[in-house]
Amino acid sequence: MEEKITSFIRLRMSAKDAHYGGNLVDGAHMVHLFGDVATELLIKCDGDEGLFCAYDNVEFLAPVYAGDYIEAYGEITSIGNTSRKMSFEARKVIAPRPDISASAADFLEEPIVVARATGTCVVPKECKRK
Repeated sequence: MEEKITSFIRLRMSAKDAHYGGNLVDGAHMVHLFGDVATELLIKCDGDEGLFCAYDNVEFLAPVYAGDYIEAYGEITSIGNTSRKMSFEARKVIAPRPDISASAADFLEEPIVVARATGTCVVPKECKRK
């Protein structure tokens, strides 16, 4: 069996990422992270950034706030002639604790899944290098 092609990034949501009251980060930011993960997956698979065609499904499952650390993970689930089907998951792994102090935070023993998605990307034949 071939090894899975995966990608993973972790970053902190900053105050500039907060789009709504209460320092809430908009769900579109998670979709943006999935796009970055997809780009890395295509580079690993084909040596080209490719193009994102469509999301089949996007679910926002829990709120994300400024100060949260988010891990975005993706994997290629199916490889066609030029298409690559992918699945994505974003997890909150660190949460701020302003109730304790302005700089307190907890590393979560169990990450909180904040978003999931599936989608399809394409790498034109003339762009494939692998």
